[in-house]
Amino acid sequence: MTGFALWQRQILTIVSLEWKKTLFAKRGLWVYALAFLPALLFGINAIRVQNQRDAQMEIQRAAPNAAAVTAAIQTGMSVDDVTRKLVDDKVPFTKFKRRKKFEFVRYSDGTNTWELMFVEGKLTEKRNRDEARLSDSIRAFAGAFQYFFLRLAVFFGCVGIFMNLFRGEMLDQSLHHYLLAPVKREVLMVGKYLAGLVATIAIFCTSAALQFALMLGAHSSREVNEYLAGEGWAHLVSYLGVTALGCVGYGSIFLAAGIIMKNPLIPATGILFWEGMNWFLPTMLKQLSIIYYLQALCPVVAPLSGDIPEPLKLLATTAAPIAAPIAVMGVFAAAGMVLTFASIYVRKLEINYGAD
Repeated sequence: MTGFALWQRQILTIVSLEWKKTLFAKRGLWVYALAFLPALLFGINAIRVQNQRDAQMEIQRAAPNAAAVTAAIQTGMSVDDVTRKLVDDKVPFTKFKRRKKFEFVRYSDGTNTWELMFVEGKLTEKRNRDEARLSDSIRAFAGAFQYFFLRLAVFFGCVGIFMNLFRGEMLDQSLHHYLLAPVKREVLMVGKYLAGLVATIAIFCTSAALQFALMLGAHSSREVNEYLAGEGWAHLVSYLGVTALGCVGYGSIFLAAGIIMKNPLIPATGILFWEGMNWFLPTMLKQLSIIYYLQALCPVVAPLSGDIPEPLKLLATTAAPIAAPIAVMGVFAAAGMVLTFASIYVRKLEINYGAD
């Protein structure tokens, strides 16, 4: 057996040897914590919303006229008149002050949560504070996915897994077993890269699917079924595809960094800075980052984070949208170029455990 068939068999053998070791490596346990932290937060939110819904059901039983009270509360009423109405109809509420002239009353009428703002004792604003709308949760999921999951969890997860495919073996003083085997260095690199992909895609796609399910779990079955019957399943497939592509792109970069450089903090810090600055780069420079193509494939556009100062928001630039096939090809093209570059270095790789 020679040529491509031999390389293919060698790659499959390396993948079969490496993927479990990569997936369950002790030094990579922190990757699981990072990957599933968003799922934990969505789970906590689902429990909170369910508790809120149970409390609203209790209010509907204890104060059946609560909705009528809400309709009767109008701007211009005094704080005493409003609280008297709530007390008379047995609607629980909380009252608090901010500074001397501002007072707030917050209550639930069994359907929505309301916040009333009083200025010098007169009602000036009546806000619906209900946070249990599915449309809001979909936007919140898009923001968490794009700002935390892709830019931090997937990014640093790939740092932890792909950097160790070669550098970790050097630290364990076991890489020489592969280098002494009758297998081309490029074939070894591809096999390890595919093993890393299997591990990262399994971890992060599982987390993304779990987050999506927990986000929907905070809402009624009617809302969820309507969403899934419409665009919900397409959104889930898109999020899973973007997650997998993130592993493809970032994995290639950090595999190459693990081969070329001894200190992983240097390339990781530089690339993190470059990816984080994507919002503020000119369109041509945006195309030199992985996150540019990943964001183009996200089904819901996340607005700029509220933590960004207003002057910086003015500097943010929006590139023209690109077609999904071009975005997918952009990630694979970037990964291919990086791996080709790394293959040049892996041919010259020499082991000196004393130096490492």
